[in-house]
Amino acid sequence: MKKLMLLGALALSVLAQPVVADEKPLKIGIEAAYPPFASKAPDGNIVGFDYDIGNALCEEMKVKCVWVEQEFDGLIPALKVRKIDAVLSSMSITEDRKKSVDFSNKYYNTPARLVMKQGTVVSDSMTELKGKNIGVQRGSIHERFAKEVLAPLGAEIKPYSSQNEIYLDIGAGRLDGTVADATLLQDGFLNTDSGKGYAFVGPAFTDVNYFGDGVGIAVRKGDKADLDRINAAITAIRADGKYKAIQDKYFNFDIYGQ
Repeated sequence: MKKLMLLGALALSVLAQPVVADEKPLKIGIEAAYPPFASKAPDGNIVGFDYDIGNALCEEMKVKCVWVEQEFDGLIPALKVRKIDAVLSSMSITEDRKKSVDFSNKYYNTPARLVMKQGTVVSDSMTELKGKNIGVQRGSIHERFAKEVLAPLGAEIKPYSSQNEIYLDIGAGRLDGTVADATLLQDGFLNTDSGKGYAFVGPAFTDVNYFGDGVGIAVRKGDKADLDRINAAITAIRADGKYKAIQDKYFNFDIYGQ
């Protein structure tokens, strides 16, 4: 009887233990060269909207985040070979990418824009881009858009590893402009000393065939477990105010979009 009572007490003790975080960390791939979404602080730490959102999601899921830095065009390959478990790096949800990965629900949605010297006239037809050198980030949706839409108009498309390299070549006169996310261009270039004298030109680009249905978190094909808990966490931080607190730290508008 005493043994039975002891076993019963041990069982109750185990049940009474607090729930601890998942022991298996979630390895998240990110490119830390995309301010204000992700960049390096002077101390070498990653900072930015994507980084803060990821940490909030991991906290909600009670799992440890392990951030793995990677150039943008290497993120999906790294996911496929299990170097990482998810990609949280301002990756737009497109039909082409859905062939390789599964996406969470969106966590933000902004248009793409073209930046060139202030005063440059670019009409809706964009015929003025003939002969212009336009920088795009390699592996991005903007590269595909530029090559399929702007190149046939006569624009010379120049792929780069990062937007920071593009900004340097714009300043050096080797590029006439760039196509990228509007928020990225505003905060990462136009609002800086390097961006003085430059402005948004031409129309906003929102074609879902190129720019998808917002920005989501990518996981491996068939990884329903991670996908479900990430989606639940996105819903939770949107509902409890954590998402808005992070958004307001970086933007003065609703980046979540429609």
